[in-house]
Amino acid sequence: RPLPLALPGLVIGVSGVTVVTQKPPVVTVRKGETATMNCNLGTVDNNACLYKQVPGGVPQYMLRCINNVEEADSAVYYCQTHDGTKLIVTDSTLPPPVLTILPPSSDELKSSKVTLVCLASQMAMGYADVSWTAGGSPVTGDIATSGPVPQADKTFQLSSCLTVDTSEWNQDKVFSCKVTAGSKFAEKDIKKSECSTE
Repeated sequence: RPLPLALPGLVIGVSGVTVVTQKPPVVTVRKGETATMNCNLGTVDNNACLYKQVPGGVPQYMLRCINNVEEADSAVYYCQTHDGTKLIVTDSTLPPPVLTILPPSSDELKSSKVTLVCLASQMAMGYADVSWTAGGSPVTGDIATSGPVPQADKTFQLSSCLTVDTSEWNQDKVFSCKVTAGSKFAEKDIKKSECSTE
Protein backbone atom coordinates (compact mmCIF):
# COMPACT_ATOMS: atom_id res chain seq x y z
CA ARG A 1 0.00 0.00 0.00
CA PRO A 2 1.14 3.63 -0.37
CA LEU A 3 3.96 4.61 1.93
CA PRO A 4 3.88 8.35 2.74
CA LEU A 5 7.16 10.24 2.75
CA ALA A 6 6.90 12.31 5.92
CA LEU A 7 7.17 15.87 4.64
CA PRO A 8 5.27 18.41 6.78
CA GLY A 9 3.21 20.48 4.37
CA LEU A 10 4.03 18.26 1.38
CA VAL A 11 3.02 14.61 1.39
CA ILE A 12 4.34 12.26 -1.30
CA GLY A 13 2.89 8.76 -1.49
CA VAL A 14 4.88 5.86 -2.97
CA SER A 15 3.33 2.54 -3.95
CA GLY A 16 4.85 -0.62 -5.40
CA VAL A 17 3.25 -1.17 -8.80
CA THR A 18 4.72 -1.95 -12.20
CA VAL A 19 3.18 0.99 -14.06
CA VAL A 20 5.18 4.17 -13.51
CA THR A 21 2.90 7.16 -13.06
CA GLN A 22 2.66 10.32 -11.02
CA LYS A 23 -0.65 11.90 -10.15
CA PRO A 24 -2.43 14.21 -10.11
CA PRO A 25 -0.78 16.36 -12.82
CA VAL A 26 -1.80 19.61 -11.10
CA VAL A 27 -2.37 20.35 -7.40
CA THR A 28 -3.74 23.72 -6.29
CA VAL A 29 -3.82 24.61 -2.59
CA ARG A 30 -4.07 27.73 -0.50
CA LYS A 31 -1.08 29.06 1.39
CA GLY A 32 -0.51 27.14 4.61
CA GLU A 33 -2.37 24.02 3.49
CA THR A 34 -0.94 20.57 2.79
CA ALA A 35 -0.32 19.38 -0.77
CA THR A 36 -0.58 15.66 -1.50
CA MET A 37 0.97 13.93 -4.53
CA ASN A 38 1.45 10.26 -5.37
CA CYS A 39 4.37 8.54 -7.08
CA ASN A 40 3.73 5.01 -8.34
CA LEU A 41 7.14 3.37 -8.79
CA GLY A 42 8.19 -0.05 -10.00
CA THR A 43 9.30 -0.98 -6.49
CA VAL A 44 8.38 0.23 -3.05
CA ASP A 45 11.04 2.77 -2.16
CA ASN A 46 10.60 4.90 0.92
CA ASN A 47 13.60 6.98 -0.19
CA ALA A 48 12.37 7.87 -3.67
CA CYS A 49 14.10 10.90 -5.16
CA LEU A 50 12.02 14.07 -5.24
CA TYR A 51 12.98 17.09 -7.32
CA LYS A 52 11.49 20.58 -7.58
CA GLN A 53 11.74 22.75 -10.69
CA VAL A 54 10.57 26.35 -11.08
CA PRO A 55 10.18 27.93 -14.55
CA GLY A 56 13.53 28.89 -15.97
CA GLY A 57 15.40 27.00 -13.26
CA VAL A 58 17.10 23.64 -12.94
CA PRO A 59 15.68 20.72 -10.94
CA GLN A 60 16.61 20.88 -7.27
CA TYR A 61 16.76 17.87 -4.98
CA MET A 62 14.25 18.31 -2.18
CA LEU A 63 15.20 17.81 1.45
CA ARG A 64 12.92 15.63 3.51
CA CYS A 65 11.44 18.48 5.55
CA ILE A 66 9.71 21.70 4.46
CA ASN A 67 7.31 24.00 6.25
CA ASN A 68 3.67 24.56 5.37
CA VAL A 69 3.41 25.41 1.68
CA GLU A 70 3.77 29.00 0.50
CA GLU A 71 3.95 30.79 -2.84
CA ALA A 72 7.65 29.98 -3.30
CA ASP A 73 6.75 26.27 -3.25
CA SER A 74 4.82 26.62 -6.52
CA ALA A 75 6.74 24.45 -8.97
CA VAL A 76 6.72 21.13 -10.80
CA TYR A 77 7.73 18.27 -8.51
CA TYR A 78 9.37 15.25 -10.11
CA CYS A 79 9.48 11.81 -8.56
CA GLN A 80 12.47 10.06 -10.15
CA THR A 81 12.10 10.79 -13.91
CA HIS A 82 8.33 11.03 -14.30
CA ASP A 83 6.27 13.77 -15.92
CA GLY A 84 5.91 15.66 -12.68
CA THR A 85 3.09 17.12 -10.60
CA LYS A 86 2.57 20.86 -10.87
CA LEU A 87 1.97 22.44 -7.44
CA ILE A 88 0.22 25.83 -7.42
CA VAL A 89 0.03 27.59 -4.05
CA THR A 90 -2.53 30.39 -3.97
CA ASP A 91 -2.50 33.37 -1.64
CA SER A 92 -5.42 35.79 -1.53
CA THR A 93 -3.11 38.61 -0.39
CA LEU A 94 -1.01 38.53 -3.57
CA PRO A 95 -1.67 41.18 -6.26
CA PRO A 96 -3.08 40.18 -9.66
CA PRO A 97 -0.86 40.24 -12.77
CA VAL A 98 -0.29 43.58 -14.50
CA LEU A 99 -1.40 43.45 -18.16
CA THR A 100 -0.48 45.51 -21.20
CA ILE A 101 -1.82 44.91 -24.73
CA LEU A 102 0.20 46.13 -27.69
CA PRO A 103 -1.76 46.91 -30.89
CA PRO A 104 -0.59 46.05 -34.40
CA SER A 105 2.03 48.31 -35.99
CA SER A 106 1.08 50.60 -38.86
CA ASP A 107 3.17 48.51 -41.25
CA GLU A 108 1.43 45.32 -40.13
CA LEU A 109 -1.97 46.84 -40.92
CA LYS A 110 -1.02 46.73 -44.61
CA SER A 111 -0.95 42.92 -44.54
CA SER A 112 -3.81 40.42 -44.32
CA LYS A 113 -3.03 39.44 -40.72
CA VAL A 114 -2.25 41.44 -37.59
CA THR A 115 -0.92 40.42 -34.20
CA LEU A 116 -1.97 41.64 -30.76
CA VAL A 117 0.49 41.10 -27.92
CA CYS A 118 -0.59 40.69 -24.28
CA LEU A 119 2.20 41.24 -21.76
CA ALA A 120 1.68 40.00 -18.20
CA SER A 121 4.12 41.13 -15.53
CA GLN A 122 4.45 41.17 -11.73
CA MET A 123 3.12 37.60 -11.53
CA ALA A 124 3.79 36.06 -8.13
CA MET A 125 4.05 32.52 -9.51
CA GLY A 126 5.47 30.92 -12.63
CA TYR A 127 2.24 29.31 -13.79
CA ALA A 128 -0.64 31.09 -15.46
CA ASP A 129 -3.52 30.47 -17.84
CA VAL A 130 -4.06 32.88 -20.73
CA SER A 131 -7.29 33.24 -22.68
CA TRP A 132 -8.44 35.63 -25.42
CA THR A 133 -11.87 36.78 -26.54
CA ALA A 134 -12.91 38.68 -29.67
CA GLY A 135 -16.19 40.54 -29.54
CA GLY A 136 -17.02 38.59 -26.39
CA SER A 137 -16.46 35.16 -27.97
CA PRO A 138 -13.58 32.88 -26.94
CA VAL A 139 -10.66 32.63 -29.36
CA THR A 140 -8.80 29.33 -29.53
CA GLY A 141 -6.71 29.42 -32.71
CA ASP A 142 -3.63 31.43 -33.71
CA ILE A 143 -2.47 32.02 -30.12
CA ALA A 144 1.18 31.68 -29.12
CA THR A 145 2.01 32.07 -25.43
CA SER A 146 5.52 32.11 -24.02
CA GLY A 147 6.43 30.35 -20.80
CA PRO A 148 6.74 32.62 -17.75
CA VAL A 149 10.21 34.16 -17.43
CA PRO A 150 11.64 34.74 -13.93
CA GLN A 151 12.65 38.31 -13.13
CA ALA A 152 15.25 39.72 -10.76
CA ASP A 153 12.55 40.78 -8.29
CA LYS A 154 11.35 37.15 -7.97
CA THR A 155 8.23 37.81 -10.08
CA PHE A 156 7.47 36.34 -13.51
CA GLN A 157 6.54 37.73 -16.92
CA LEU A 158 4.91 36.15 -19.96
CA SER A 159 3.64 37.24 -23.35
CA SER A 160 0.80 35.94 -25.48
CA CYS A 161 0.35 36.76 -29.17
CA LEU A 162 -3.02 36.62 -30.91
CA THR A 163 -3.04 36.69 -34.72
CA VAL A 164 -6.29 37.71 -36.44
CA ASP A 165 -7.40 38.82 -39.89
CA THR A 166 -6.81 42.50 -40.50
CA SER A 167 -10.46 42.79 -41.54
CA GLU A 168 -11.53 41.55 -38.11
CA TRP A 169 -9.36 44.17 -36.41
CA ASN A 170 -10.81 46.84 -38.72
CA GLN A 171 -14.34 45.91 -37.56
CA ASP A 172 -13.41 47.59 -34.26
CA LYS A 173 -14.14 44.47 -32.25
CA VAL A 174 -13.13 44.46 -28.60
CA PHE A 175 -10.26 42.03 -28.05
CA SER A 176 -9.65 40.94 -24.48
CA CYS A 177 -6.73 39.13 -22.84
CA LYS A 178 -7.25 37.39 -19.48
CA VAL A 179 -4.40 36.01 -17.39
CA THR A 180 -5.13 33.85 -14.36
CA ALA A 181 -2.35 33.06 -11.89
CA GLY A 182 -3.40 31.05 -8.86
CA SER A 183 -6.41 32.70 -7.25
CA LYS A 184 -5.89 36.06 -8.99
CA PHE A 185 -6.59 37.20 -12.53
CA ALA A 186 -6.39 40.34 -14.63
CA GLU A 187 -8.16 41.27 -17.86
CA LYS A 188 -7.31 43.94 -20.42
CA ASP A 189 -9.28 45.12 -23.49
CA ILE A 190 -8.22 46.75 -26.73
CA LYS A 191 -9.95 47.84 -29.92
CA LYS A 192 -8.89 49.72 -33.02
CA SER A 193 -10.80 52.96 -32.36
CA GLU A 194 -9.05 53.41 -29.02
CA CYS A 195 -5.56 53.08 -30.49
CA SER A 196 -3.69 56.13 -31.76
CA THR A 197 -2.69 55.93 -35.41
CA GLU A 198 0.86 56.62 -36.48
